[in-house]
Amino acid sequence: MSLLVFLAVVVGLGFFFIGLYNGLVTARNAYKNAFAQIDVQLTRRYDLIPNLVEVAKGYMKHERETLEAVIQARNSAVSGLSAAKSSPGDAASMQQLAGADNAVTQALGRLFALSEAYPDLKANQNMMQLSEELTSTENKVAFARQAYNDAVMGYNNRREQFPGSLVAGLFGFAAAELLKIEADAKREAPKVAFT
Repeated sequence: MSLLVFLAVVVGLGFFFIGLYNGLVTARNAYKNAFAQIDVQLTRRYDLIPNLVEVAKGYMKHERETLEAVIQARNSAVSGLSAAKSSPGDAASMQQLAGADNAVTQALGRLFALSEAYPDLKANQNMMQLSEELTSTENKVAFARQAYNDAVMGYNNRREQFPGSLVAGLFGFAAAELLKIEADAKREAPKVAFT
């Protein structure tokens, strides 16, 4: 009889730890899926930028340095996104992506600030449409980033809480990194004043 009780306890503990393991796998897959949504939106954002620059080139012939800075920041961000896509949640990848994306935001801010000096460019239908699409995409990026950060927090909580921390340590469930936007690089319209 005691052997039967012992076996029942062992089987119960086995199922308990299998449940913990499966919960960690589910949480890890959830944040990876949430990152895939960030990937979709950032890819769309980065694909819009060359079109925006092409439209602006026709009007801003003397602003070549700014246009090149936008393209360079975009290319760097595409590389950062590619690195982050290969290992979502990795601290170095997330920091590289956040830094590169912040550089894109700052470069676009300078481009839009300069475009204020070109009334024909501001009135261009293509420019207005691209600006609207970029704004819409920025909002989608913000929502996707929030969903990703929520999923990462849920995963990290599961892997840090006891007894999940035991299973996480045994099976190598590493901590996942949040995708943070720098405080001074928040996505908002730049302030422009021409005197």
